Amino acid sequence: MELTRKLDEHGKGAWIAVMVLSFILFWPAGLAILAYLIWSGRMSCWKHGGPGRWYYSRRRNKHDGDHEGRAYHGASSGNSAFDDYREETLKRLEDEQREFESFLEQLRHAKDKAEFDQFMNDRKSRPQDPPQDQPRDQPGA
Repeated sequence: MELTRKLDEHGKGAWIAVMVLSFILFWPAGLAILAYLIWSGRMSCWKHGGPGRWYYSRRRNKHDGDHEGRAYHGASSGNSAFDDYREETLKRLEDEQREFESFLEQLRHAKDKAEFDQFMNDRKSRPQDPPQDQPRDQPGA
């Protein structure tokens, strides 16, 4: 949609202005715009406490080609040496995060296995229920 793209280019303020104007002129239209903003994720930063994907996608569109295939982690500082250092540091941190998450997964698996083994040992060591005599089919018998 052309109008949506233009409003995205102007930022969140443009969306809010259009929404407020719509509420003033015809409140159901304002409500529809508010629902669209929430549904499309354009206002998700309110929920997550950060600028969110909308901000970064706008920034990325403005800076296409600035990073020659490098991962995008924000706007260029203007200093290519610093940008390279930042990219390397962020990549190293992402690798460490993946390794740590893998380590945590191994710990969870080991804990689950230990708990299951304990359960099986407890189950084997408890006395078995005595076999039942013939079932009673008739009441009072």
